[in-house]
Amino acid sequence: MAGSVTPDLELWPIGNCQVSALIDREGAVAWACVPRVDGDPVFCSLLNGTNREAGVWRFELVGQVSAHQEYIRNSPILVTRLEAEDGSAVEILDFCPRYERKGRMYRPVAIGRIVRPVAGNPRIRVVLRPLHGYGAHVAETTHGTNHIRYQVGPHTLRLSTDAPVGYILEQRTFRVEGDLHFFLGPDEPFTGNLREEIRRMEQATRKYWQHWVRSLATPFQWQEEVIRCAITLKLCQHEETGAIVAALTTSIPEAPNSERNWDYRYCWIRDSYYTVQALNRLGALDVLEKYLAYLRNIIDNAEGGQIQPLYSVMGECELDETTAAWLAGYRGMGPVRRGNAAYKQIQHDCYGQIVLPTVQGFLDHRLLRMADDRDFESLEQVGEMAWAMHDQPDAGLWEFRTRQEVHTYSAVMSWAACDRLAMAAEWLGKDDRAALWRARADAIRDKIEAEAWVDSGVENGEEGGHYGASFESDYLDASLLQMVELRFLAPDNPRFLSTFAAVEKQLRRGDFMLRYAAEDDFGTPETAFNVCTFWLIEALHLAGRSDEARRLFETMLSHTTRSGLLSEDLDYNNGELWGNFPQTYSLVGVINCAGLLSKPWSEVR
Repeated sequence: MAGSVTPDLELWPIGNCQVSALIDREGAVAWACVPRVDGDPVFCSLLNGTNREAGVWRFELVGQVSAHQEYIRNSPILVTRLEAEDGSAVEILDFCPRYERKGRMYRPVAIGRIVRPVAGNPRIRVVLRPLHGYGAHVAETTHGTNHIRYQVGPHTLRLSTDAPVGYILEQRTFRVEGDLHFFLGPDEPFTGNLREEIRRMEQATRKYWQHWVRSLATPFQWQEEVIRCAITLKLCQHEETGAIVAALTTSIPEAPNSERNWDYRYCWIRDSYYTVQALNRLGALDVLEKYLAYLRNIIDNAEGGQIQPLYSVMGECELDETTAAWLAGYRGMGPVRRGNAAYKQIQHDCYGQIVLPTVQGFLDHRLLRMADDRDFESLEQVGEMAWAMHDQPDAGLWEFRTRQEVHTYSAVMSWAACDRLAMAAEWLGKDDRAALWRARADAIRDKIEAEAWVDSGVENGEEGGHYGASFESDYLDASLLQMVELRFLAPDNPRFLSTFAAVEKQLRRGDFMLRYAAEDDFGTPETAFNVCTFWLIEALHLAGRSDEARRLFETMLSHTTRSGLLSEDLDYNNGELWGNFPQTYSLVGVINCAGLLSKPWSEVR
């Protein structure tokens, strides 16, 4: 189903909600960080230009001519089959252990790999060379009879294996005459029979994921696509705290040589809102519950003050942006950034994106911990910030670095915060608070209608004009299409329809959508923003153009990688994928559009 995609983004995520890895199209671990997703990339060949001899873990099959990959059904467990010109072949099974053990979820910082000879007499070479210090240093090693220890900065990884340790250390070629087992994880002696234990881990991990998928309320159509996106979104959650990262990578450019290279391994309040919203539609309450706990900690630490747009997965505030000079970058297109200066920005939409998912805690009786009056009091502090800042300039959801305006999307999110607080207050029987928040929501609505509307008179007997992206200007951006999703406007509202027409005319490029067309801090955007294309698809359906919406949705699915996923951006001329991978925004788009466009189960014959 894959379309024309950038070969280097043919990546297959594995993970366990503590650690993750990206496996390339040859079965090599090309990206993995320790001790968590925003840690040091010990496997970083993805961002090491043409140097693929370090920061990698691969099995080289002598005479290899082909590779085939697929996930084990309804799991993030990957099988890669390598075939050689003489007919010999091996299969590599990759997974990160995740299952319940002794009443707790076992999710170590570890990767399990099994290499099986499946045809002929295959011969392989094991290349295992982790780096540390963001590519600056090769890991020092010590070893024993059946293990190798790798010192990666302050962390030590231990490879336990039944393969010949000497062959691995010297990178010698040897024949695979039986199954080989590899467990790279904590610096602890591996207890029990290695072969039996790794196989038991894989089976338990498979069972966990397949039972988790079984609980999802998927649409009838595009089930496989939705399931793959849901699994991957769950992999983007750091379960220890509940944080959800925007992507598993850093510094894959939004367009070739654009220097729009950002570190997305952090928890954006905005991106996480969209992620839990999509998974909630599938009934994945475990992700929502963990994230709500993370939000409660963020709110408590803010003490009624300003909320940042992003935090580390541990809730840290300072994410100073630096560059890793030792890495050449994706396809040699640096810089490679660590940290993200956007944490210093003012982005007022984040208040609404905290309130909207948190309000569900007052209403949803399925939750193990429902929100109470004290939670409402804390949430009102966030609402106070939304009310105070709804008409103040900010960097906006596109995180402009050199200018600030009163962005319409931020104002609408502030309206949504007040509107949902009014709803929650009504539900809790707090009539006076409900009246206060309803009055504030109405006032913000009036402000938006007065300040964001760009009037162009009367056209063909109807009101002409559109909402602008900000109060100060009349330029457009794709976030205006979210006014229906946020319930600010009905889909048949004339102002929405005229805004949609203007956005489509200015920002649509064939089958794809730009986030905006105006020049920004780095010049004119060169690629389409994938989630904006999904917003276009939703708007088309709501405007009664459902056949066109389904066609565009199928087009977007044709551009997924072979793993069934999408990055952040897409070249609207040749279909190449760009930007960090896998991008939660884009996967959310797949889930939301599938649910909107699918034939309902009640109509299945």
